[in-house]
Order: sequence, then C-alpha cells, then structure tokens
Amino acid sequence: MDKTTKKRLRRDKIRRRIRATIRGTAERPRLSVNKSNKHVYAQLVDDLTGQTLVAASTQSNEIADEIEGKAKKESAAVVGNHLAELAEEKGIDKAVFDRSGYKYHGVIKALAEGAREGGLDF
Repeated sequence: MDKTTKKRLRRDKIRRRIRATIRGTAERPRLSVNKSNKHVYAQLVDDLTGQTLVAASTQSNEIADEIEGKAKKESAAVVGNHLAELAEEKGIDKAVFDRSGYKYHGVIKALAEGAREGGLDF
C-alpha cells in the first residue's frame, strides 16, 4: 500500500468516526467541508431530510473577484464568510462543524474562522 492510499484510508476512518456522532438538523445543520488540491467546498446539510441547504466554494461565480490572486487560506476564509451570508439569508445562524477527517489547521481553520466572522455560530 502506497503512502497516499494510507493517508486516504486514515482520513476516511476518521471521517466515519466523526460522522457517527455528528448529525445536522434543519435548525442546526452540519457544516461539511471538503478540499482538493485547488479548491475548497463547504455546505450546510440537513441530515434528517438529506438536503443541502446552502453551499459555497472557491468555484462560485459570486466570489470569483474576491478570491482572484489570493492564497488558499485567504480564499477559504472568503468562502466561509460567503457561506455564512447565504445561511443568514435562509435564516440559519447555528451549525455543527464537520471537518471531514481533515486536521483543524490551515485551510480548514481559515474556513471555520471566516464562517464565524460572517455570523455563523458553532
């Protein structure tokens, strides 16, 4: 088994352990985060109905001008702030943070802090 496969399996194991305890509801949805080498994705999910309530990413056209030329951490903070604004429009002010097995560090931390600055409470 190569190094990347081990890392992926480890993260999946951590992710399953986290998801066994975290549940999102309509009043307090789950803030799920995913990242790739280029982009960061975040969404608020109601696990009871299986619906995505709000979503934002670095590929969103609404924030393309804001993140152009910025580093990944700065872009992630903008995505978190944008997600919080969209959630506020839908009447959502509280969430449960799901880091999806990633360490709370760097891009994930920047996104969480950006969402908190935008008014999301978790």
